[in-house]
Amino acid sequence: MEVKTKSLLDNMIGVGDMVLLEPLSEDSFIENLRKRFDHNEIYTYIGSVVISMNPYKSMLIYSPEKVEEYRNRNFYELSPHIYALADEAYRSLRDQDKDQCILITGESGAGKTEASKLVMSYVAAVCGKGQEVNKVKEQLLQSNPVLEAFGNAKTVRNDNSSRFGKYMDIEFDFKGDPLGGVISNYLLEKSRVVKQPRGERNFHIFYQLLSGASDDTLKKLKLDRDFSKYNYLSLDSAVVNGLDDATSFRTVRNAMQIVGFMEDEVQSVLELVAAVLKLGNIEFKPESRCNGTDESRVKDKNDLKEMCELLGIEQSVLERAFSYRTVEAKLEKVSTTLNVAQAYYARDALAKNLYSRLFSWIVTRINESIKAQAKTRHKVMGVLDIYGFEIFDDNSFEQFIINYCNEKLQQIFIELTLREEQEEYIREDIEWTNIEYFNNAIICDLIENHQNGILAMLDEECLRPGTVTDETFLDKLNTVCAQHQHFESRLSKNSKFLTDHSLPHSCFRIQHYAGKVLYRVEGFVDKNNDLLYRDLSQAMYKANHSLIKHLFPEGNPAKVNLKRPPTAGFQFKASVGTLMRNLQTKNPNYIRCIKPNDKKAPHIFTESLVCHQVRYLGLMENVRVRRAGYAFRQAYEPCLERYKMLCKRTWPHWRGPAREGVEMLMADLQVPAEEFSYGRSKIFIRNPRTLFFLEERRRQCLQDLATLIQKIYRGWKCRTHFLLLKKSQIVVAAWYRRYAQEKKYQKIKRATTVVQSYTRGWQARKLLRELKHQKRCKEAVTTIAAYWHGTQARMELRRLKQEVLNKHAVTVIWAYWQGTKARRELRQLKEAARNKHAVSVIWAGWQGTKVRREYRKFFRANAGKKIYNFTIQRIMQKYFLGLKSTLPSMSPIDKNWPVRPYIFLDGVHTELRRIFHLWRCKKYRSRFTEDKKAVYEEKLEASELFKDKKALYPSSVSQPFKGDYLEISKNPKYQKLNSSVDEKVLLADVVNKINRANGKGATRILLLTKKNVVLADQKTGQVKASVALPDLTSVSVSTQNDGFFALRLKEGSASAVKGDFLLSSEHLIETITKLHHIGSAASDGEQLNVDIADEFLVQFKQDKVCVKFIQGAPKNGNGASCKRKNNRLLEVSVPASA
Repeated sequence: MEVKTKSLLDNMIGVGDMVLLEPLSEDSFIENLRKRFDHNEIYTYIGSVVISMNPYKSMLIYSPEKVEEYRNRNFYELSPHIYALADEAYRSLRDQDKDQCILITGESGAGKTEASKLVMSYVAAVCGKGQEVNKVKEQLLQSNPVLEAFGNAKTVRNDNSSRFGKYMDIEFDFKGDPLGGVISNYLLEKSRVVKQPRGERNFHIFYQLLSGASDDTLKKLKLDRDFSKYNYLSLDSAVVNGLDDATSFRTVRNAMQIVGFMEDEVQSVLELVAAVLKLGNIEFKPESRCNGTDESRVKDKNDLKEMCELLGIEQSVLERAFSYRTVEAKLEKVSTTLNVAQAYYARDALAKNLYSRLFSWIVTRINESIKAQAKTRHKVMGVLDIYGFEIFDDNSFEQFIINYCNEKLQQIFIELTLREEQEEYIREDIEWTNIEYFNNAIICDLIENHQNGILAMLDEECLRPGTVTDETFLDKLNTVCAQHQHFESRLSKNSKFLTDHSLPHSCFRIQHYAGKVLYRVEGFVDKNNDLLYRDLSQAMYKANHSLIKHLFPEGNPAKVNLKRPPTAGFQFKASVGTLMRNLQTKNPNYIRCIKPNDKKAPHIFTESLVCHQVRYLGLMENVRVRRAGYAFRQAYEPCLERYKMLCKRTWPHWRGPAREGVEMLMADLQVPAEEFSYGRSKIFIRNPRTLFFLEERRRQCLQDLATLIQKIYRGWKCRTHFLLLKKSQIVVAAWYRRYAQEKKYQKIKRATTVVQSYTRGWQARKLLRELKHQKRCKEAVTTIAAYWHGTQARMELRRLKQEVLNKHAVTVIWAYWQGTKARRELRQLKEAARNKHAVSVIWAGWQGTKVRREYRKFFRANAGKKIYNFTIQRIMQKYFLGLKSTLPSMSPIDKNWPVRPYIFLDGVHTELRRIFHLWRCKKYRSRFTEDKKAVYEEKLEASELFKDKKALYPSSVSQPFKGDYLEISKNPKYQKLNSSVDEKVLLADVVNKINRANGKGATRILLLTKKNVVLADQKTGQVKASVALPDLTSVSVSTQNDGFFALRLKEGSASAVKGDFLLSSEHLIETITKLHHIGSAASDGEQLNVDIADEFLVQFKQDKVCVKFIQGAPKNGNGASCKRKNNRLLEVSVPASA
């Protein structure tokens, strides 16, 4: 189902066609543009002219669906759009065999280039398909990126400003399929090659080449990526927001390949671009000759050498061409030296000519690829994208000829518009009335007159012998043009400008159709001459480079032409004349581009700027021309279709011719006869008020019709609803009766089942009682018999037990008797043994007494004590000798020790063990160097800080403290960073700095010196932050197995501007230990606090954030992960320890 798009007159925001604006004034015109621009309606009509406002943003009005929407639709059928004009032009070309041209004008930044792209893309989308057709369309579209790269540049008004005029003729066959095209270029702004105004840059291709070419390509072209190394490239605007030069370069290379450039041709073009850059780096120094004349010499010949190698020119030939100039007459040749100023002029002239000729060659080469192959006559659609009228603070020769071109375009615009109006009136048999309008032919004559025109006088000054300067040219203008009403000069004979201080002496002013423009005469003569010394042309022709030889054919010694080349003004005047004649043969379509502001920003409408453009584009005059006759016209069929509901005779269907229906309609509405006229196929309405009267009546009628439709629809809806309810009630009743019968049947069925079940149950219970009675009778007989047998068995058992008891009693008595006898005999034996042992003991005691009495004769009274001491000494000697041979190893961690031999040596044994351990520890320490001692002191300090407090500590005990993990003093990658740190680096490690906003980590280098903690970027080595150790108040870590730590800073210190630092390190224990040790020393003995907890607060700018550590599963195989939960919580997930 086709969706109806809103018409030009439906739900208008403002007025879609300015011809219908009522009342018409400049203020209402600007206000209507503002209203539509504020509602994203950037297109407005003036009859068949499209006004396009640059929105400075992407808009969803150029989709393939939009293309189909405007395809094959009447121009006024839909809301204003550039696609409507493109479709009208294409259908006129295809169906009516009329050659078309689309003229796109406007000042820089108004969107002319984008408008031309949209027109071409629309035509490419709606024309035929096929492999060959698609190839032609692709080549036509891809020619734009190539021409934009070499002909567009960033200016203060536009980041992609066309610095040349482009006219493309697209050729079609009889079916409307594209066959090819021809591109004409006008006045490339070649002065931009050597000098750019402030805030602007050179042509795009220079920056694209340096940014996007591969290193190998740049090496072949002897170029460097640094823009600052080239004098011809401005640096203040080298990088433009929104322009990716590297990507654009790849796009241009691809487009050149699609258009048909060979690989060697692309390489030749890039070599010439590189040569222009090298040419700008050639500098000169003055030298004095013996005859007193000044000459110039090349300062540094390296760039000259590289340029000559690129172009295949002998260095000496080009160097001489920069130092000497040869002037040839008919019979003689004179060679003169060039001073430094002339050498720089020659260098810049060569650069401008080289680039300008290269651009013209590229256009010619594109034309060779895209030209139509068939020889038959083709239909042609021309697209003109040319610079708009320019009024700057400083206007020179370029602005003069640009404004001349716009004067000619305005002239042809008025002529073609009036001619189109007149032709339509004649075609529709409507009486034509003459229209009063300003004819700018007098201004065009002032500029282009062959005898007294400004261009003719400029050429005459350039060609005449003698001293020619800009001042002599101005004097001539003051003499010839003094009485012209559109020429103003303070030095002219016209006395009314003698006291005009807004008109400087070195300037003249022309009153163009768009307003007065002040031109500074400085540079007019040189820019019009555009001379390139013959020596340089001949040097270029001698190059081995094939393209260079093709670009400078006048350098061929065999074809020396002493005739002076045509001036720039003459060439441009001829080009404009050819263009005007071309446009005269085609049906014109106009797109007037307006930029709403100078800031290149969306949603900003600067009224004064828009008003200025409306004036110099002549839009108000265009509206008045359109409204001089009839403001609105429409074919009879759509007019009758739109307004037929206003008359009962034409509603709802009119069976007769459309014209008769319209006549019936207008008569019924009693519209005055002077307000409209009937043409052959259209009705012409003179005043917009009449159209708005019809629209208001139509709106009211549509409301009445909508009310009628709603009434009929509501009645139909209510009747339908009632019938549906009635049908539903019958269905519900039927279903309910069925349901009720089913429920009754189920109830009877259940009752029958219950009665049957009770009957069957009674019968079953009766049978069960009988069976149970028979079973109990059988069980009773069995039980009585069992009891009787049991009684007999128990009586027999008691008898047998009695007999057994009698036999056991005899056995027990006998056993007791035997036991008594045995015990009695045992007591007797024990008594005898005791008596015998007592005798032995008494005898042994007696013998000991005798021995002691014998020995007392040989010893003194204290012999016992000496024996005791001797025995103790022998035991101690034996103990120490044994200890010597069984001592453990000298390792301090060896816990082995010999077993104690005697109890009384317990204290000595323990003390010796302690003394031996202290001694071997001392011996072990004596082998340490100072560095190793410091490491073990740090290990000891780490133990005091973290033992039994941090889960990560046990795994760090066996790891040595290395300190400088990056070898920063040896690694050349960190040479710059090492030089920026004045003190000795005690710790250098890679850490992760946690982002304060989202909890994500960024790799940083942590450096610790005796006074500072430094954080630097790992890739560039740039110092990101430096914290003085006295500014550290404490360090916070968790109790878990992670590497996160927070550096808490003193409030108000310079380091605490952004808040505390949250970092993560793989060497946490070493980092905190060194920080604690050095921080305490830097704070004059004041200890640096180390807080160990699973929750602590950190200061992030103005917020206090809680850092909370939780147990969690590892993510993607990683360790601890950090995430910012909200403004007050940052959560660290630590994997559970194994």
